[in-house]
Amino acid sequence: MARNTQVEADRNAPPITRILAEYIVNHPSRGWSDEVEHEAHRTFMNWLGCAVGASRHEAAQAALDAVSVLQPSAQATVLGRNEKVDIGSAALINGITSHTFDFDDTHLKTIIHPAGPVCSALLALAEHTGASGRQLIDALIIGIDVSCRAGNMIYPDHYDRGWHITGTTGVLGSAAACARLLGMNVEQTIMALGIAASQPIGLREQFGTMTKPFHPGAAAQAGLMSALLAKSGFTSSSRAIEAPRGFAQVVSVKYDWNEITDELGERFEISFNSYKPFACGIVIHPSIDACVQLREKGVTPENLVRIDLKVHPLVLELTGKKEPTDGLQGKFSVYHGCAAGLIFGRASEDEYADDIVNRADMVDVRRKVNAIVDRGMDEASVDAVATLTDGSTVHVYVEHAIGSLQRPMTDNDLENKFHGMADGLLGRDRTSQLISECWKLADAPDVSLVTSLSRK
Repeated sequence: MARNTQVEADRNAPPITRILAEYIVNHPSRGWSDEVEHEAHRTFMNWLGCAVGASRHEAAQAALDAVSVLQPSAQATVLGRNEKVDIGSAALINGITSHTFDFDDTHLKTIIHPAGPVCSALLALAEHTGASGRQLIDALIIGIDVSCRAGNMIYPDHYDRGWHITGTTGVLGSAAACARLLGMNVEQTIMALGIAASQPIGLREQFGTMTKPFHPGAAAQAGLMSALLAKSGFTSSSRAIEAPRGFAQVVSVKYDWNEITDELGERFEISFNSYKPFACGIVIHPSIDACVQLREKGVTPENLVRIDLKVHPLVLELTGKKEPTDGLQGKFSVYHGCAAGLIFGRASEDEYADDIVNRADMVDVRRKVNAIVDRGMDEASVDAVATLTDGSTVHVYVEHAIGSLQRPMTDNDLENKFHGMADGLLGRDRTSQLISECWKLADAPDVSLVTSLSRK
């Protein structure tokens, strides 16, 4: 395991870029368990619902307006809309919308949202090339594996430095997935990964703005372009990931090569993917879950004096906004999330509308939430105590929130979540048909039915 500084660079690193390229190219189709195969379909469906659901958000319209200046050709679908644009712009916009609601999947070990960069690039490319559903699913599993293994290699130091790891590793996953879908050889794939390695995308400073969902969209677009460049003969360093001045050793002082190589092709990181029941940052989920449980135990805004939370330090570092003024800021407020959980018993995208964030009863409950850092608290847990007007207290401890690997969302939960995001745009019957096609994607001759059903 290498944990060297930049001054003491590891000049004897294994050939990580080549190892990954050989895996991307040579791993057999459907070379994994039924459980991994099923998880790939869950991941794709969850990603698609998130992208369709946010397709009318102002961020989506702004992105579409921007790419339209370039007069893109109509190659691929903008999900949830009638417009078609070039494949790079489709990857960008669909990647943005998939993360706009902060409702997408999460690889909990690294806090990567892996589907956004990978699926957004793949669907656009598959629609344009006529690739089969089987080819897309194969590339999806392998692309997410590359992205999350890269994340394992450099997390947490990379994230602690301020990089948004979804974008920085997502560009590698996107390039890997597109290289697989395009049938590129090992040498071309090495070049694609090398080009992608020069494009780490995303700063945590942007959290709470439209630029946060830009990160997976830009990673999707950059990874796709990296593969296209490499397929056309564009070159890069063949050691762009592992070299002393390559990706890993530049963006982190922690770079564990074993996280790339151990059980490569045997253990698939998509197996550790999770899906959000709440439309906000994953670190708030235990607190929201606790407040939903407090509500179920009879705590109401009327009988509440205060809620005291003991949380992991990352909760307040990432979501410590006490007085959010719009929905995007609300997603980075543990106080707002708790108020939503207590008042509504949920925290879907509707609870992050601007008018809800500024509603008087929400503001009142937010101000009754007191969150303090407890360094002994696990990141996945929260300890919550509600003090009531009669002087009594109600205690809830959440070890793992709903949606975690320990308490996963069921297939039915994911379908209901999809309906909640898409019914208003596509209609319930059409949404049901689209969900059905997602479950059958690996058997589809192409992706045309999925993309046509996703258009408004």
